[in-house]
Amino acid sequence: MRRIGLTAAGLLVIVTAALALVTSGRARPNLAHTCSSTDRQFIDTARTNMAALGLWADQYESGDADGMDVVAQARAGAKIVRGMGPTDSSLAQTKRLLVGMLTEYARAVQAQERHGNAGPHMYRAYGLANYAHTVLTRARTPLLKLGCDVGPLL
Repeated sequence: MRRIGLTAAGLLVIVTAALALVTSGRARPNLAHTCSSTDRQFIDTARTNMAALGLWADQYESGDADGMDVVAQARAGAKIVRGMGPTDSSLAQTKRLLVGMLTEYARAVQAQERHGNAGPHMYRAYGLANYAHTVLTRARTPLLKLGCDVGPLL
């Protein structure tokens, strides 16, 4: 019995010491976020893919591009953006939103090409784009202080 009591008391001391370290801050890692190269690469890649898709969409609307080419471009853009690894949480959230937006846009154009209803997909694509814009707008000033300019994505 005495052995169990000593073991329990020893564990209590260890747990109390660990809690004291954690709450005093000495056990917390010093994580200072900066604009990493992967964050900058994500911003540049997303900007480039969005600009390319915008050109394809303009050509599609004017009749100068085939719909399936636009679908392929949107899917390729989604694949490229999906492969990016931003370290900032707002950029990671934006990444997920952009992948969803590009995917829904591709589905919308594909439905249009098949004489189907593109509306629901386009509605989701615009909603995701608007939400990504909101995330980036809110994060713009803090990210700029860290060296990330998300202005080109807005």
